[in-house]
Amino acid sequence: MATADAAWPDHGGETGEMLRAPGFEAQALGPVADWPDALRQAIDLMLASPQRAFITWGPDYVFFYNDLILNAYRDENRRIFGRSYRESWPKVWSEVGRYFEQAYRGEAVLRPGLHVQSMRGNGEKIDIRVDLSMTPIRGADGTVLGIFGISADRTEHYETEERAAAALAALEEKSRTLEIVNQAGRAITGELNTERVAQKAVDAGVALSGAQFGAFFYNVRNAAGESYTLYAIAGVPRSEFEKFPMPRNTQVFAPTFEGTGVVRVDDITQDPRYGHNAPHKGMPEGHLPVRAYLAVPVKTPAGEVIGGLFYGHSTPGVFGAAAEASLVSLAGQAALALDNARLFQAAEREILHRGAAEAELTRLNDQLETRVAEAVAEREAVFAALQQAQKMETIGKLTGGVAHDFNNLLQVISGNLQLLARDVQGQEKAERRVANALAGVQRGSKLASQLLAFGRRQPLEPRVLNVGKFLVGMEDMLRRALGEAIGIEVITSGGLWNCQADPTQLENAILNLAINARDAMEGTGNLTIEAANASLDDDYTDGLEGVPAGQYVMLAVTDTGSGIAPELIEQVFEPFFSTKPEGHGSGLGLSMVYGFVKQSGGHVKIYSEIGQGTTVKLYLPRVRKREEVLVASHETVPMRGGTETILVAEDDPDVQATVVELLTELGYTVLRANDAQSALSVIESGVAIDLLFTDVVMPGTLKSPELARLARARLPELAVLFTSGYTENAIVHDGRLDAGVDLLSKPYSREQLAKKVRAVIEARGKKK
Repeated sequence: MATADAAWPDHGGETGEMLRAPGFEAQALGPVADWPDALRQAIDLMLASPQRAFITWGPDYVFFYNDLILNAYRDENRRIFGRSYRESWPKVWSEVGRYFEQAYRGEAVLRPGLHVQSMRGNGEKIDIRVDLSMTPIRGADGTVLGIFGISADRTEHYETEERAAAALAALEEKSRTLEIVNQAGRAITGELNTERVAQKAVDAGVALSGAQFGAFFYNVRNAAGESYTLYAIAGVPRSEFEKFPMPRNTQVFAPTFEGTGVVRVDDITQDPRYGHNAPHKGMPEGHLPVRAYLAVPVKTPAGEVIGGLFYGHSTPGVFGAAAEASLVSLAGQAALALDNARLFQAAEREILHRGAAEAELTRLNDQLETRVAEAVAEREAVFAALQQAQKMETIGKLTGGVAHDFNNLLQVISGNLQLLARDVQGQEKAERRVANALAGVQRGSKLASQLLAFGRRQPLEPRVLNVGKFLVGMEDMLRRALGEAIGIEVITSGGLWNCQADPTQLENAILNLAINARDAMEGTGNLTIEAANASLDDDYTDGLEGVPAGQYVMLAVTDTGSGIAPELIEQVFEPFFSTKPEGHGSGLGLSMVYGFVKQSGGHVKIYSEIGQGTTVKLYLPRVRKREEVLVASHETVPMRGGTETILVAEDDPDVQATVVELLTELGYTVLRANDAQSALSVIESGVAIDLLFTDVVMPGTLKSPELARLARARLPELAVLFTSGYTENAIVHDGRLDAGVDLLSKPYSREQLAKKVRAVIEARGKKK
């Protein structure tokens, strides 16, 4: 038993005060002075934890927790703190008790996204998502004494994911709907037969709305002025309607045939307008089982009601607002097509009787040819944009695969050259050759990086920036890079919006444009860099692939150089294309700028006149967030080694051998693994590890991000550093490096490795 200590615990905030309170006793444990040392030590760890930590003790699962959980249970503390969790929260225990029992049997528990629903004592509902992890607390003889657990509230995270999934599903449904409407529009626009127009419209409406059956009734009454002519039907044979009388101008049908509005009813049999007309008082016996009902007038632009589109379903409530909106759009296209078809057919009939109608027919044909030509031109433009997008995607995949293997090769060469440099110190000729070889490695690395940028495959770390301030910070660097013969003017508008971009890549893009401008001006001229707010409207963005209308921050770089010929403008962003003389450029500078801006959700536009100069405009989407303070990178960390233990997970034996030797020379104790599963086995062996240094892309079923997650679950204080020549989608999503991920891109130098490893290890220490 522990000796009585009125000052214990000497930390822990409000929870610590509860434990120190005179007379505090825990269920089945008694006064604090009687508690075993193992329990007191475990509570010390729990109180010091920066996470939502708790402990249960003994088979009664006596429940203790730190201040981070106390806020959630503040109104319940007297009932549950130091009391049996199982007895205090029987409803919650029914959902999570099996996990506590699993941990008390000696098994580690990791249950991400656990959905807990219950009710507090005051009647307040509990509905949260938590990432629950529990580790058995064992005595000296191995007996499980209690459980140490972490309950991270991830409700907002999982709800955000669910909302995003729902939004994506809605977007996909809208895209599907739009495609059907567009297909129907294209199908019926050039159709000159009214029956075929009506049939295609009805079929498209069934696909759009999910109806079981649909029909188009032409607005022509009989001699009695009551019925309407059926022109098309879908979902059932035409004979199903022919045995019944045509619809009449009743309260249900009147809004459609008179063109006064759309009728959408969840259950037509319950609608007050239904069932008032003799002889059937509703649908005749044997009629199709219509419950959900949706009818839309088909009106020409001049306001003439040609007829109506009618859809039904045997299940009530099938048709929603989205279906209504889609059918209204479809009805407009059908009205235009029917109107055109009727005009054409009338002209045909007129030609049979009067030759004078020939001129009118020619005019109609000319109009039709114009529409067809416009449609063909539109399809060709869409096809060209699709080809360009597919080409970009293909190049991106190719560059990704090449970059991974190429950067691994460069890493082996670079690492061994750096090791060799230490062996030949003092040998001038050998040192010079090694330096030349390392310079070649750097050029190869830059080439791979530019290819990844063009293919939109580089891992971005976007920050909220004010471009005006960013340009001011670059001004000195630009003057040094361009020389005194180039005049530089930076212009920024007042009230400049913020945008979101990777600062390093934005700096590279601006520097690339400035150097290109310098070369175009042959070393002498004026360079103007301007930042301003800009709005791109629908008229501007309609013909652009992947550029939505909206507000942007525009950054323009203008030179007074020789300009670019009009026939070359469309080629300047293609990789390896250059207007410079042979040997004076890689042709990847503008390609990199293009890929970076597109990957950032933006748009690039170039204007040029021969003999006048060139302007390149970058448009980056506006964000309504506060500007972020740019934190100094690991480059500011001094280059030094350490004595910590590092586990290297790398499947390429040559790369592994090189990095192990580099880290060993820096003083670290290095363990190695050939894949993620082997690395996990090392971690589970219990050996002390300070840093996991793992390649992103390795063979095997266990992937590196999952390895990192499992490793941190077992070693919460473990630092993780990823490395790769190309990350694919493992730790990069939507072109952006995942939050909280540290990445060292291959190939890296000994100095970059030393600084990054030191920075990641020291950052771990600051989080403790």
